[in-house]
Amino acid sequence: MRELRKTKNVTQEELVRRTGFDLRQIGRIERGEVSTNLSHVFKIAECLGVPVHELFTFPEPKPASKKVK
Repeated sequence: MRELRKTKNVTQEELVRRTGFDLRQIGRIERGEVSTNLSHVFKIAECLGVPVHELFTFPEPKPASKKVK
């Protein structure tokens, strides 16, 4: 969510203003410290102007580098 929010040039404070959620709550959601309910997910997506599924799209993990001996 953090990367998506930043690509939209939206600060956490702006997202708080748009959603009405607490700043600490937004931070904890972005850090993956808490789960949130679907109504919050829909509200965040609406405020960021993206479809809900974009909040569940994660970057491909980088392959582990092989050590050469």
